[in-house]
Amino acid sequence: MPTPTSLTGAAHRDFELRLVSGTWPADITGEVLFSSPQISGRVDYGIFDFGAMSGLSLRPGTHDAGPDRFSWRTRSIQTPGKRLFDAAPDLFVGSSIGYSSPFGAPNCANTAPLPWGDRLFATWDAGRPVEIHPDTFEFVAEVGHIDSWGGSSIPGSSVLPFVLSTAHPVIDPERDCMWSAKLDMVFAPEFGLRPSVVRYDGDGTTVQHWQLEGVVFNGSVHTMSQTRDWVILSDSGNYRVDPGEMMGAERVVTVDDAAPVWLIRKDVLESTPPGTPVVPITLQMAPPAGHYYAQYDDSDGISVIWEGMDVMDLAMYLRPGDLDVNGNPIDPASAGLYNMAMVPETVLEVRFDPETGTVKDIGRFNEDWAFNLQLSALDWSFEGLSAPTLHHVNFQGCRPGRITQRAAHLYADRIDRDLLHEDTPGMLATFRRGSAELVSTWEYGDVSDLITSPTFVPRTNPASESAWAGADPGGHDGWVVQPVFNDGRFRVELFDAGRVGDGPIATLAAADGQCVPLLLHSAWKPTTTRLADVERLSFADELNESRLDSVPAEHRSIVEGVAADLAP
Repeated sequence: MPTPTSLTGAAHRDFELRLVSGTWPADITGEVLFSSPQISGRVDYGIFDFGAMSGLSLRPGTHDAGPDRFSWRTRSIQTPGKRLFDAAPDLFVGSSIGYSSPFGAPNCANTAPLPWGDRLFATWDAGRPVEIHPDTFEFVAEVGHIDSWGGSSIPGSSVLPFVLSTAHPVIDPERDCMWSAKLDMVFAPEFGLRPSVVRYDGDGTTVQHWQLEGVVFNGSVHTMSQTRDWVILSDSGNYRVDPGEMMGAERVVTVDDAAPVWLIRKDVLESTPPGTPVVPITLQMAPPAGHYYAQYDDSDGISVIWEGMDVMDLAMYLRPGDLDVNGNPIDPASAGLYNMAMVPETVLEVRFDPETGTVKDIGRFNEDWAFNLQLSALDWSFEGLSAPTLHHVNFQGCRPGRITQRAAHLYADRIDRDLLHEDTPGMLATFRRGSAELVSTWEYGDVSDLITSPTFVPRTNPASESAWAGADPGGHDGWVVQPVFNDGRFRVELFDAGRVGDGPIATLAAADGQCVPLLLHSAWKPTTTRLADVERLSFADELNESRLDSVPAEHRSIVEGVAADLAP
């Protein structure tokens, strides 16, 4: 059975959900946010399209919803690149790696919401973090003048500078700053990427950056993590550029079985002048991971939950006319989506030792049913990150209709095709931190259901000074919000985070049969209505003569119009 056709066919719009089963808790508050690409068909690979932010209110009657209805709102993120596209769409050319234009490559900001106190950011692997209004989702600013990032990731000057970054910067709860990353392209002696750590202090128009000395690799830094003393970067290992494929040949580059991890002490960064390289400690991890999360308290070592992406090639996507792994034509609606996992995936708890450069397994989980480890839910409060208890992960199940024959041939010696004959159920699973012990599971036996990004919501604690921490932080005291794609209608299931195996305690469903297109990462935030009063970068701040001169004269007025619209 194919994955829901609504992933690419449904429209982004506002609608309402209603309670169709169970009892909705009285002490759940705030909003769950979802990032997504607005899949238009203009780019070959949907994850490179312009971004949107959606919000699900966890209390009925908010945002003009009916008194017994729950609001779902979606807004396009109107970055300068999106505004230029809207003003002159014919000047933008789509490909398998996004848009190009006379203005440069737009920041699509389509992957993850990142709350920071009362502020909200949207992120992407190929653009700077973007601040949006925490209530209206309106575009506010990109983070940091391009010159303070060390310039574009590709040499050259353009109105829209291209920055390879990370989809998952982290907010430092003690320094009150954002740690991010940047990758610079190098071309000699061969193509590679040189990573930097980036710090944004939240106020002002600049960032600070430090290159990692001696590090060049061919990959991406999809996630970064941190402890009290360390910033942690890793080659995600599951996205490799194939220059031959970009020129029209068949893909031959494959993902790795292991990937490097880089540890950088925060006090070293703080004592080193920005722009000066720093030397990281390098370790190796297997399998590679798209996502990993360190315990913030590192007094007993650097403890990390590692969500393996075993033989998961995110550079491969489905093309019109592809055959799936079993020789069937792919559903045309799946074209432009990523090739799904070809083997079961691994969850580990590990401990990094910076003194010896070694990794110690604390616990390891891998079962035949654990296909398509998609995304996870954890307690993002300072208290929850310091002493995590439970980690919730969804596995979407085996989906042969989203595995191409091209991928199966390329990885023939690394996969077991006997496991790829039929669809298998999705699973919401809970793991114990400190051991990777599987605590409980809830199975989605209807394979027409496709679960997506779960979110942990803490139980409201009126006595707490923090809006982020529940009464008993760690990931067990609160709820897991689990969205479910289905072509019948979209729904949202709510689980007691400490008892996921008991099944949902309440279910919301679209009141009018509405379906929702592809969603990527999610996050919870308390209700916020005001925009923080800080100094920010404006689009016009970067429009020097060199960048304006890169635009053909007949299009310069378009840039000036967007700059005027975005003037503070």
